Amino acid sequence: MSELLPQVVCITDIVEETPSIRSFYLDSDFDFIPGQFVMVWVPGVDEIPMALSRRSSITVQRVGDATSALFSMKKNDRIGIRGPFGNGFSSSGRVLAVAGGVGAAPLLGLAHTGSVDTFLLGARSESELLFCRELSDRTDLHIATDDGSAGHHGFVIDLMERVGVDEYDTICVCGPERMMSGVLRNLERRNLAHRSQFSLHRYMKCGIGICGSCSIDPDGLRVCRDGPVFKGDIISNTEFGKYSRDASGRRKNL
Repeated sequence: MSELLPQVVCITDIVEETPSIRSFYLDSDFDFIPGQFVMVWVPGVDEIPMALSRRSSITVQRVGDATSALFSMKKNDRIGIRGPFGNGFSSSGRVLAVAGGVGAAPLLGLAHTGSVDTFLLGARSESELLFCRELSDRTDLHIATDDGSAGHHGFVIDLMERVGVDEYDTICVCGPERMMSGVLRNLERRNLAHRSQFSLHRYMKCGIGICGSCSIDPDGLRVCRDGPVFKGDIISNTEFGKYSRDASGRRKNL
């Protein structure tokens, strides 16, 4: 029953990471594997899945009603947390992390473990880059921006050509799904998909595998229970990179 009931927590601090992303620090620590998620209940609005960026924080991009409501909250306001749920990243050997935008949040925890050798970080512009200082202290950080305002002028996938992807035993990826799909196709051409792990985001209602709202075609894998982290060769022939579904179950093209 505890999985169904949110733990009420207090927001102790709010840090504006970028113009569209904030970290919300909470008065509780959560034991989690980097890549696991929690269900965040915003009273009177909705409950949505979010990755933990640290033991006591979630890092949020404003994209809809629930996240907009979070952005209107202040220190000492309260939200509900269920979880952590799902699996996480499982790293071994030399580890490469690839992140786009707010996808850096679940990979930050992995970097904090000291297991990430090289980190490729992409964003639309310099102002949208996340956690640069923390990541540069812990990893060999490479940056790409769409507009060229910092690092490589282009996409984060371009950086894969520079770091010798074949030399890494584990490749952990999180970001916009179109970006991740490009990374997977790149790895498939190199016969490296089996070394990769991707963190998927899907609409969820329960978060514990009962409702099926996060199931992915064609095998019915549940993102909340079988994921959210999947090996690249497992999702290669699924809906990944093509479409997702909204709250009514209708397809949404990516």
